[in-house]
Amino acid sequence: MEEFIFELSNGIRVIFKPTTGNVAHCGFIINTGSRDETLIENGMAHFIEHAIFKGTIKRKTHHILNRIDSVGGEINAFTTKENTNIYASFTTEYFERATDLLTDIIFNSTFPDKELTKEKEVIIDEIYSYQDTPYEQIYDDFEEQIFKNHPLGMNILGSIESISNLKRENVITFFGKHYASENIVFSIVGNIPLKKIQRITEKYIGTIIQKPITTVRENFTNYIPQSDSILKDTHQAHCIIGNIAYGSFHKKRNIFMLLNNILGGPAMNSKLNMGLREKYGLTYNIESSYNLYSDVGLFSVYLGTDIKHIDKSIRLVKKEMKKLKTTQLSSSQLKNAKRQFLGQTTIAEENNCNVMLGQGKSLLLYNKVEDLATVHEKINAITQNDILDVANEIFDENQLSTLLYQPEN
Repeated sequence: MEEFIFELSNGIRVIFKPTTGNVAHCGFIINTGSRDETLIENGMAHFIEHAIFKGTIKRKTHHILNRIDSVGGEINAFTTKENTNIYASFTTEYFERATDLLTDIIFNSTFPDKELTKEKEVIIDEIYSYQDTPYEQIYDDFEEQIFKNHPLGMNILGSIESISNLKRENVITFFGKHYASENIVFSIVGNIPLKKIQRITEKYIGTIIQKPITTVRENFTNYIPQSDSILKDTHQAHCIIGNIAYGSFHKKRNIFMLLNNILGGPAMNSKLNMGLREKYGLTYNIESSYNLYSDVGLFSVYLGTDIKHIDKSIRLVKKEMKKLKTTQLSSSQLKNAKRQFLGQTTIAEENNCNVMLGQGKSLLLYNKVEDLATVHEKINAITQNDILDVANEIFDENQLSTLLYQPEN
């Protein structure tokens, strides 16, 4: 069904997609993440995502946690490099309850000192948990290596030092600077009358004080390929190979999404999975990923294997990349790759919570949402030469960076 988009009296945009069924989803997508922090503020966006649940002007923590859970719904939140997302899932009759609660915790949080002190310990424990998981930690370290001395390279969680030194006044200052109405979209998916949505969103969200954007993001421009190796107390060797790629507004981003799916996407028949796991049995985990940011993208291949297999595994990864640079896909190979990618995209649309988050992010970023037919049209327009051209650009071995975790023993 077609989405409805409208703007509230304070400039906050609302996007609504009607569906059938008894379950609805709604949430705020806020254009603020870890890349908007200074080094001293590192971890602030994620900390605020936690802290807003710790009390508002009219609700204590247990009231917040019970408000949606007590009717069988769920409330959740997560932070990325560029966005903060706070959302709820519930049966449709509780849409007003969910909208009221989400608006309250975001815009009326009191950030009590006692609760902030407790939450620091929770987040520090979360940081230690990631550090104990090399599969997770290596991605953070690789981004720090690629985006060195740039906010995109900072860890979303922050550091032990930055979280320990965080003060309530810092939280309030950061919130006031970045949570502007122009930076916020409220997204809804559900079987709810449009007039009801317009009335309720204006009642609760439209009363928030309008604030313009006052901050500008620093673009990333100074990529320098480099390789690094770190000794770790692990059984396996863990490795990431990658390069910068196209940002969210680049005309070649769809081509590379398809190419990345061919190389090492989630399907078991990806070239990396077939080449390293199925043929040689070298690794249990191997995947490639493509993260898009507003001004730049990041391509990476991750694998974990026994240290004695690491050199061969890296050679085989680069061999698969080289094939895509030097050998044009046949028409049938490209047709099958498109069919697989579009099938995955269509199946993902069945998850209405993901649709709610995705349409909100799209409106925030592009001020529009593309329907599936448009997405299919763009993917189907990709040619064999497009794939070859992009492969030679992103898989250029002289531009690849590598990070290796080597077992200490």
